[in-house]
Amino acid sequence: MIKLKNDKQIEGIRASGQVLSKILKALQERVEPGVSTADLDTYSRELIGKLGGRAAFLGYMGFPAAICTSVNEAVIHGIPNGRKLRSGDIVTIDCGIELNGFYADAAVTVPVGTVAPDVRQLLDVTHESLYLGIEQARVGNRVNDISRAVYRCVKSRGYGVVRPYCGHGVGLAIHEDPQIPNYVGSGKNPRLKPGMVVAIEPMVNLGGDDVVLLDDDWTVVSTDRSISAHYEHTVAILDSGPEILTPWE
Repeated sequence: MIKLKNDKQIEGIRASGQVLSKILKALQERVEPGVSTADLDTYSRELIGKLGGRAAFLGYMGFPAAICTSVNEAVIHGIPNGRKLRSGDIVTIDCGIELNGFYADAAVTVPVGTVAPDVRQLLDVTHESLYLGIEQARVGNRVNDISRAVYRCVKSRGYGVVRPYCGHGVGLAIHEDPQIPNYVGSGKNPRLKPGMVVAIEPMVNLGGDDVVLLDDDWTVVSTDRSISAHYEHTVAILDSGPEILTPWE
């Protein structure tokens, strides 16, 4: 069931999103060659606690960290570890927090040092597709309008669109209805209403669409091991238009 949020609840989610944005901005500044993904996780825990929040991912369905750190061919749900980042890598930092009972969820893919031109283009197109999807998150549109905008942008450049994982509702829990795919499928296609809050999150591969789950039961990688990018914002759907609640840029 889709939960419509009232003004007070949206204000609470907005406050959570502002804290999350501070965390993601600080984490982006920490990304450099030689830093490990475990270092980023430790720093995120310190920041979340300092800012009065709670790491929504930590312990969620058994996940062992406060953030997901997905490097290169890892699409989502990478577990932070001792791996040190190298120049030319990319790392997606995905973080969800709870603040005073309200949840926000966002992700950003960060280049490490200097990346190859084709990787830089992948990041740019994935970022562009996120904002094209957000532009369609308007009262009276349907979920498929968001999905179509993302898909057309990505496929027009020849990239792979991840299908088994998608965006979702958020706000009173870390995952809610509806699902927000990055392609137009045959599933539910609800109309967008004032008070809906959704996480829109294109996941785009430099190669094909297909992904596979690794033996750790969390990390999802591109099947062809091509580089993958992922950006995400929590967005409120209002009569005045979409509002990004996680302005991490």
